[in-house]
Amino acid sequence: MILATGCTTAIIAEQDYSEDSFNFKPIKESANSIHWNPATPWKIPEGYTQTRISGEANLNIYDGGRNDWHDMNTVNETGIHRGRYLYRTHEVRNAPEGGAISVVDLKTGRTKILAQHTSWNAVDGIRWTPWGSLLFAEERTGGRLFEIILEPNDPATAVKVIDHPAVGRLAHEGIDIDSEGNVYVVDEHRGRSTGCNGVIPCGGGIYKFVPDKYGDLSSGSLYVLGIKTNTNRDNTGQGEWLGPIDASRARKSGSDFGGASYQRPEDIEIIANKLYVAITEGSRDEYGKEYYEGRVISINLKNTVVSDFVKPGINAPVEVGQPGEVGFQTGLDSFDNLATSPDGQLVIIEDNKPSDIWFASTATNEFGASKKVRLFASLYDPEAEGTGIYFNPDDPATLYVNVQHSKAADGDGTWVIIRNKRRLD
Repeated sequence: MILATGCTTAIIAEQDYSEDSFNFKPIKESANSIHWNPATPWKIPEGYTQTRISGEANLNIYDGGRNDWHDMNTVNETGIHRGRYLYRTHEVRNAPEGGAISVVDLKTGRTKILAQHTSWNAVDGIRWTPWGSLLFAEERTGGRLFEIILEPNDPATAVKVIDHPAVGRLAHEGIDIDSEGNVYVVDEHRGRSTGCNGVIPCGGGIYKFVPDKYGDLSSGSLYVLGIKTNTNRDNTGQGEWLGPIDASRARKSGSDFGGASYQRPEDIEIIANKLYVAITEGSRDEYGKEYYEGRVISINLKNTVVSDFVKPGINAPVEVGQPGEVGFQTGLDSFDNLATSPDGQLVIIEDNKPSDIWFASTATNEFGASKKVRLFASLYDPEAEGTGIYFNPDDPATLYVNVQHSKAADGDGTWVIIRNKRRLD
């Protein structure tokens, strides 16, 4: 493991963060790339500003024209200097230097590598734990989940990195932890079309790890979500946690136990008693065509009922064409990362071009679908996607979001979208 320091940069001016809501007037349509400006890559509502706080000009981990692929974000949500340090994964694949996690000091602007290893590949999800460490994982078949132990008096310094095979070898992306210390993960795999060695469906599951001891992920039991009453292709209905399964071969073992297969589950987010899962692609017909362009499902953690929470054509518009084309229609496509807004809404960003950010109310109808889905922002950059949407619990006026594989040279980085002091009606 390499524990390294980096360089510094000016940080954004202090803002008024006293309000705990993120009110906005939705933008009317997705961004058209002809209006792209690398300095202000986001189309945002009136009353908001955007600023890059750290990019490849401040810390260029992968030089020689390679993008740093800033991916997911979190801060130190508890403990000493709470909320001061922003941690980011870099989803670079097969780099000789290996995968990396960087850290930005939000007070001074200093950006550095927190940890890096030549064996790490496609590092993706990251989550602060209630016991004061960082979890991160690899998005590749058989990928590992790691825990970074930080210096107690300096959360910007890594002491050691621990591999936790008991949590499952999977193509990890989303990670979240409930109030009892159970860890939820997903298998970012096309389980409905790729399967396992020709067996379809297989993989693409949703998993729950129950540790033997709170805060200790070295041992415990891994379970996979199954659907008891599902009779359609969507794997919704009455669910159950099946297992324990074999964590060393979690994809195949989970399917052998009857686990439900989804089409690329990516990120997850717990709000109140529900686990939300972004499914990037829709189920496919016999010709390989998607029935719909992805969705977000919700899993009630009390009764394990699985519902479609946001789905194009049901409670969100279907995207048609590209901005600037005749007949273009803004809509949701390729659901990717999730976050919780300061007022408890689910925030969704697309793995798509243009990459849109949407807010979905957690108030639902009788079928479990969100009653209101609104377009907040959209990315102008013609080659990039937005990633890592995140709200610092101590900073409710600010949304953190990364730009990944930008068209601009050394254009990857982290932006903040800040609500101005005046609240909008």
